[in-house]
Amino acid sequence: MTTFHSFLDKVDERLGDRLEHVLCAHHRRRLRKLGWGDVLEPRGPEDRFGGRAPVRDGNRVEVLIDGEEALPVIENAIRGAKSHVHIANWHASADFRLTREPGAPTLRELLAETAGRGVDVRMLVWAGPPVPAFKPTRGLAQEERRKFTEGTTVRCVLDSRERTMHCHHEKLVVVDDEVAFVGGVDFTALEGDRHDSPDHPPRTIGWHDLVTRLHGPVVADVAEHLRRRWIEVAGEDLPEPKVPAPAGSTRVQLLRTVPNSTYDFLPKGEFTILDGYLRALRSARRLVYLENQFLWSPEIAEVLIDKLKNPPDDRFRVVLLLPRKPSNGADTTRGQLGRLLDADDGNQRLLATTISAHDGESASPVYVHAKLGIVDDEWLTIGSANLNEHSLFNDTEVNIATDDPELARSTRLRLWAEHLGRDVSEVDGDPADVVDQLWRPLAEEQAEREQRGEHRTHRLVLLPGVSRRAGRLQGPLRGLLVDG
Repeated sequence: MTTFHSFLDKVDERLGDRLEHVLCAHHRRRLRKLGWGDVLEPRGPEDRFGGRAPVRDGNRVEVLIDGEEALPVIENAIRGAKSHVHIANWHASADFRLTREPGAPTLRELLAETAGRGVDVRMLVWAGPPVPAFKPTRGLAQEERRKFTEGTTVRCVLDSRERTMHCHHEKLVVVDDEVAFVGGVDFTALEGDRHDSPDHPPRTIGWHDLVTRLHGPVVADVAEHLRRRWIEVAGEDLPEPKVPAPAGSTRVQLLRTVPNSTYDFLPKGEFTILDGYLRALRSARRLVYLENQFLWSPEIAEVLIDKLKNPPDDRFRVVLLLPRKPSNGADTTRGQLGRLLDADDGNQRLLATTISAHDGESASPVYVHAKLGIVDDEWLTIGSANLNEHSLFNDTEVNIATDDPELARSTRLRLWAEHLGRDVSEVDGDPADVVDQLWRPLAEEQAEREQRGEHRTHRLVLLPGVSRRAGRLQGPLRGLLVDG
């Protein structure tokens, strides 16, 4: 029986490799036809921003870690709106509360009160899948829209201009064209608790997530993107956003995935999130740190595989923080991770981890929903895009990217302190030393305790079940079925 299963695993692996080759060739043909083919062409280290999307000087970027920090800041910005509040989200629940303070209003109450002050409130939300295979269904989206608009002056429009089996996944808030929020937090309690904190207390499934608060000229780019979608979907014209005055010293680039043939304002689409990630990862010299819900994209995996096989420096490290069980891609993610481990070939340059919540002997999952990339403490991206075929080619997504080294490094240190349960000063060393002396021993120790059936004593652990043979066929097969 073991021999038979090994045979099936080998067939799965080889078919998966071949299908992945077919899918990548399809992506190349598609992007080449649309004028985006150069994104996938191998290049040496060069400008991490490139010329595909404008770079704005003079911004202030604040990284808000986990919903407990991010959601109250968003609520305060909405409360202070004078002209308008524009929201785009995957899904929004009328009864969702942005804080857990006593008497905190629901999102519906907050927006209705804001609109009642004469502020224009517009929401652009995905209409749900055409077939009710998963939530939010179209019926649920329509019901939530009714709740937001009935008895209020809030405008809520459902966007169904998605590619087959794909969605509108971006999470944006723009207030008065003066402040914008770009990140991964959904305004709903579907599937987990968006109010998680860095302490990750055991309760319902916590969601580790990130949001950026933006001030400065880049806000106009976020506002213009939302405006163009609104004009086409709602049929209502809106004035062009005013460009805010400089508010800081950080350069920011707005990156997007907009599938071709979805909107008239971008008939050939935009794939700058893919471009941004590939540029940055190709340029990596010492460190790649990724937090993501999925790591399936073969285009991303190939760059990392090449880096691991041909490390640019002896102290080059790749650190991954991923969920234990992605909502619909556990096997496909594990298949790519197995390939990365093969490329690492025992050199321990790659570390794949996950986190959970602990309180004494009780534990509960923490769902890694963040979408973060940091390269060499010199490039940082945060937004809504996962590292899979959906987000890089077929869903609408928005990320920001910056080359502010102080922001990239301080964000990494805050996150590493959170995941390792240490003070920032304890993780403020050479990244390779921190990975080798803190990350790896701790994650391996917890994995060994888990294997022995003992209670774990820390939130960090090696990601389990990583094997190249696990589900290699599923990822490219799904990609071919849904990617036109």
